[in-house]
Amino acid sequence: MLEEVGVTVDTTVDARKETMRAEDAWQLVQHAGEIVVGKGKKVLRLQPQQAGKEAVLAEVLGRSGTLRAPTLQLGERFLVGWSEPMYAEYFPQGNKV
Repeated sequence: MLEEVGVTVDTTVDARKETMRAEDAWQLVQHAGEIVVGKGKKVLRLQPQQAGKEAVLAEVLGRSGTLRAPTLQLGERFLVGWSEPMYAEYFPQGNKV
C-alpha cells in the first residue's frame, strides 16, 4: 500500500508476532511531537506531553492492551491505527490510499 504512493519503509514489525504492551508503547511515543490516531473516519490528534500518559494510552492501545496496528513513525509524528482520511492527508496520491 505505501509503496503505491512512493513511501519507503525502513523497518517493518509484524504486530502479531511482536506485541507492544502499554509501558513499551508509552516509551515509544512519549516524546513524539504529535500522535495522530485513526479509527475509521475519525482522526484524533494528541501531543503526549500535554495529553498525558493515560489519555494517550487510552487511544493508542487496542482492546487486547497492545499498540494498535498499523503504527507508523514519520519523524517526530506517529500515525496509529487506520483511517483512510488520515492516510490520504499524509500520503496523498489522488486521495486514494
